[in-house]
Amino acid sequence: MKRAAIFMADGCEEIEGLTVVDILRRAGIEIDMVSIGKDEKINGSHGIVFLADAVISGFKPGDYDAFIIPGGKKGTENLLASEAVKSILKTAFEEGKLVAAVCAAPTVLGAAGILKEKKATCYPGFEDRLDCKTFSEERVVVDGNVITSRGMGTSIEFALAIVRYLEGAEKADTISKGIIFR
Repeated sequence: MKRAAIFMADGCEEIEGLTVVDILRRAGIEIDMVSIGKDEKINGSHGIVFLADAVISGFKPGDYDAFIIPGGKKGTENLLASEAVKSILKTAFEEGKLVAAVCAAPTVLGAAGILKEKKATCYPGFEDRLDCKTFSEERVVVDGNVITSRGMGTSIEFALAIVRYLEGAEKADTISKGIIFR
């Protein structure tokens, strides 16, 4: 069974994070919500409070196949401030594991040096912070082991792209039909 981790920071965009968790769990992919703070409590950008499965201090990245980060302005700022998150993402990328980010969060991948030779997308207005080879306005961009997406409105497509990458097109199509996405 594939295993993914999604790093959650205070101020994250709830839909971008929780949609990914929901879709991956429907696909049978084990996904852990990992708080980058001192405890499991996450304060979302729209006042929704939820609990992560683990905290970053005890996190073992070697146990995972994929690493995901949701956006949200404050959430992205908190992710950018975490050297641990950037280091984990960079190492995972270099090991050929999937790294994925949505909304403003692709700027974290840029700050970690992951996008230098990649095509990527992000929320409008953050393009100059991507530090990528090629910017795209596509809703979801897959370039090797990197997936980026534009924002809250692309969260389902983003999550399905992750499923497609980890489990194949048939599984992604089954999930898409099951949720009446397309």
